[in-house]
Amino acid sequence: MQNEIYWLTLTLLATGLMWVPYVLNLFFVNGIIDPVFKPYSGDFKPLSKWAERARAAHYNAVENLVVFAPLVVLCHIYQDKVNIGAVVIAAMIYFFVRILHYIVYVLGLPGLRTVFFLVGVGVNVFLALQVLGALAG
Repeated sequence: MQNEIYWLTLTLLATGLMWVPYVLNLFFVNGIIDPVFKPYSGDFKPLSKWAERARAAHYNAVENLVVFAPLVVLCHIYQDKVNIGAVVIAAMIYFFVRILHYIVYVLGLPGLRTVFFLVGVGVNVFLALQVLGALAG
Protein backbone atom coordinates (compact mmCIF):
# COMPACT_ATOMS: atom_id res chain seq x y z
CA MET A 1 0.00 0.00 0.00
CA GLN A 2 1.25 3.48 -0.81
CA ASN A 3 1.74 5.96 2.00
CA GLU A 4 -0.03 9.25 2.64
CA ILE A 5 2.75 11.28 1.03
CA TYR A 6 2.25 9.32 -2.20
CA TRP A 7 -1.45 10.27 -2.28
CA LEU A 8 -0.64 13.86 -1.36
CA THR A 9 1.83 14.01 -4.24
CA LEU A 10 -0.75 12.63 -6.70
CA THR A 11 -3.27 15.17 -5.42
CA LEU A 12 -0.74 17.99 -5.85
CA LEU A 13 0.07 16.82 -9.38
CA ALA A 14 -3.57 16.49 -10.40
CA THR A 15 -4.42 19.91 -8.96
CA GLY A 16 -1.39 21.38 -10.69
CA LEU A 17 -2.63 20.10 -14.05
CA MET A 18 -6.31 21.03 -13.77
CA TRP A 19 -5.67 24.34 -15.57
CA VAL A 20 -4.73 22.60 -18.83
CA PRO A 21 -8.26 21.99 -20.23
CA TYR A 22 -9.49 25.55 -19.72
CA VAL A 23 -6.29 27.11 -21.04
CA LEU A 24 -6.54 24.92 -24.13
CA ASN A 25 -10.09 26.23 -24.53
CA LEU A 26 -8.78 29.78 -24.16
CA PHE A 27 -6.35 29.08 -27.02
CA PHE A 28 -9.07 27.45 -29.12
CA VAL A 29 -11.46 30.37 -28.66
CA ASN A 30 -8.92 33.23 -28.88
CA GLY A 31 -5.97 31.76 -30.74
CA ILE A 32 -2.58 31.18 -29.17
CA ILE A 33 -0.85 34.48 -29.88
CA ASP A 34 -3.08 36.89 -27.93
CA PRO A 35 -3.38 34.83 -24.73
CA VAL A 36 0.36 34.14 -24.67
CA PHE A 37 1.67 37.60 -25.52
CA LYS A 38 -0.98 40.00 -24.26
CA PRO A 39 -1.69 40.48 -20.58
CA TYR A 40 -5.17 39.38 -19.61
CA SER A 41 -7.36 42.45 -19.73
CA GLY A 42 -10.80 40.97 -20.17
CA ASP A 43 -10.63 41.54 -23.94
CA PHE A 44 -10.60 37.84 -24.74
CA LYS A 45 -13.66 36.03 -26.01
CA PRO A 46 -15.35 34.14 -23.16
CA LEU A 47 -14.45 30.54 -22.49
CA SER A 48 -16.91 27.79 -23.26
CA LYS A 49 -19.30 27.01 -20.40
CA TRP A 50 -17.52 23.73 -19.62
CA ALA A 51 -14.16 25.55 -19.53
CA GLU A 52 -15.54 28.13 -17.10
CA ARG A 53 -16.65 25.26 -14.90
CA ALA A 54 -13.19 23.68 -15.27
CA ARG A 55 -11.59 26.91 -14.09
CA ALA A 56 -13.98 27.09 -11.12
CA ALA A 57 -13.27 23.43 -10.28
CA HIS A 58 -9.53 24.12 -10.42
CA TYR A 59 -9.87 27.11 -8.10
CA ASN A 60 -11.95 25.00 -5.73
CA ALA A 61 -9.32 22.25 -5.76
CA VAL A 62 -6.58 24.77 -4.94
CA GLU A 63 -8.64 26.28 -2.11
CA ASN A 64 -9.19 22.86 -0.56
CA LEU A 65 -5.59 21.76 -1.11
CA VAL A 66 -4.53 24.52 1.28
CA VAL A 67 -6.33 22.58 4.03
CA PHE A 68 -5.58 19.02 2.91
CA ALA A 69 -1.83 19.24 2.26
CA PRO A 70 -0.73 20.57 5.66
CA LEU A 71 -2.98 18.07 7.43
CA VAL A 72 -1.37 15.18 5.56
CA VAL A 73 2.10 16.51 6.35
CA LEU A 74 1.18 16.88 10.02
CA CYS A 75 -0.17 13.32 10.07
CA HIS A 76 3.09 12.18 8.53
CA ILE A 77 5.09 14.02 11.18
CA TYR A 78 2.98 12.46 13.95
CA GLN A 79 2.65 9.08 12.26
CA ASP A 80 3.51 7.23 15.46
CA LYS A 81 0.59 8.97 17.24
CA VAL A 82 -2.12 8.77 14.54
CA ASN A 83 -3.88 5.85 12.90
CA ILE A 84 -1.57 5.99 9.90
CA GLY A 85 -3.40 3.23 8.02
CA ALA A 86 -6.62 5.23 8.21
CA VAL A 87 -4.73 8.38 7.21
CA VAL A 88 -3.42 6.64 4.08
CA ILE A 89 -6.93 5.47 3.15
CA ALA A 90 -8.30 8.98 3.82
CA ALA A 91 -5.62 10.56 1.60
CA MET A 92 -6.40 8.05 -1.15
CA ILE A 93 -10.14 8.78 -0.86
CA TYR A 94 -9.42 12.51 -1.01
CA PHE A 95 -7.42 12.09 -4.23
CA PHE A 96 -10.21 10.17 -5.96
CA VAL A 97 -13.06 12.40 -4.76
CA ARG A 98 -11.17 15.51 -5.94
CA ILE A 99 -10.74 13.94 -9.38
CA LEU A 100 -14.41 12.99 -9.43
CA HIS A 101 -15.36 16.46 -8.17
CA TYR A 102 -13.44 18.04 -11.03
CA ILE A 103 -15.06 15.76 -13.63
CA VAL A 104 -18.63 16.25 -12.44
CA TYR A 105 -18.04 20.00 -12.02
CA VAL A 106 -16.88 20.25 -15.65
CA LEU A 107 -19.85 18.14 -16.76
CA GLY A 108 -22.23 20.44 -14.87
CA LEU A 109 -23.64 17.89 -12.40
CA PRO A 110 -24.18 19.98 -9.25
CA GLY A 111 -25.70 17.27 -7.04
CA LEU A 112 -22.79 14.88 -7.46
CA ARG A 113 -20.34 17.75 -7.24
CA THR A 114 -21.68 18.60 -3.79
CA VAL A 115 -21.46 14.98 -2.63
CA PHE A 116 -17.82 14.69 -3.70
CA PHE A 117 -17.01 18.07 -2.17
CA LEU A 118 -18.55 17.03 1.16
CA VAL A 119 -16.62 13.75 1.18
CA GLY A 120 -13.43 15.79 0.74
CA VAL A 121 -14.44 18.05 3.63
CA GLY A 122 -15.10 14.94 5.71
CA VAL A 123 -11.60 13.66 4.94
CA ASN A 124 -10.12 16.98 6.04
CA VAL A 125 -12.10 16.87 9.29
CA PHE A 126 -10.93 13.29 9.89
CA LEU A 127 -7.30 14.28 9.30
CA ALA A 128 -7.65 17.31 11.59
CA LEU A 129 -9.05 15.10 14.34
CA GLN A 130 -6.10 12.74 13.90
CA VAL A 131 -3.66 15.63 14.35
CA LEU A 132 -5.55 17.03 17.32
CA GLY A 133 -5.59 13.59 18.91
CA ALA A 134 -1.85 13.26 18.39
CA LEU A 135 -1.26 16.64 19.98
CA ALA A 136 -3.50 15.86 22.93
CA GLY A 137 -1.98 12.46 23.59
